[in-house]
Amino acid sequence: MDQIKIGEYISKKRKEKNLTQEELAEKLGITDRAISKWENGYCMPDASNIPLLCKILGISINDLFSGDDVDMKDFEKQAEENMLSLKISEEQINKRLLIAIYVIGFVSTIFFIGFASLLAYFMEDSKWFILLLVLAFTFYLAAMFFALKLETDAGYQECKNCHNKFKPTFKAVFLAPHMGMTRHLKCPKCGKKTWCKKVLTK
Repeated sequence: MDQIKIGEYISKKRKEKNLTQEELAEKLGITDRAISKWENGYCMPDASNIPLLCKILGISINDLFSGDDVDMKDFEKQAEENMLSLKISEEQINKRLLIAIYVIGFVSTIFFIGFASLLAYFMEDSKWFILLLVLAFTFYLAAMFFALKLETDAGYQECKNCHNKFKPTFKAVFLAPHMGMTRHLKCPKCGKKTWCKKVLTK
């Protein structure tokens, strides 16, 4: 998807409706700064705002993702292209999240081991050593918690039994036995517990 083209299209349709950025923002219950970001191509509207945005501007969701008024004869073809573009965008976002998870895990582990080693070497006062070690471990646990939250949000888990792709809860991911990002989870579709692998898109 061309975010700049979509932003220009939103701006054009807003002006056709004689709405200012502030007025459109008020109707959507968001800030005019968000509208400005959309129209300048810095980001896309949140999924929760898209239906109401399209209703206010008098356009279809397909028009929005195309960044233009879609001719009915080209509607199906354009819809397929937009769906493919959305799938590619989702995959790219989830790839970045997975990279962030590995970076957070690696950096926080190295930091904790390095910091603990330095404390053991330089600290003579056992009370300060324990206190600083506890603080470092707390930081490490917080980083791991955040990485696990990112893992839950990134992509889907695919059931080995029925191949259903689903998003488990954070609690389920936290408690599940795992090998890397393959986790032993209960599938909401078939109800069986299997080793579900991480996939980026549905």
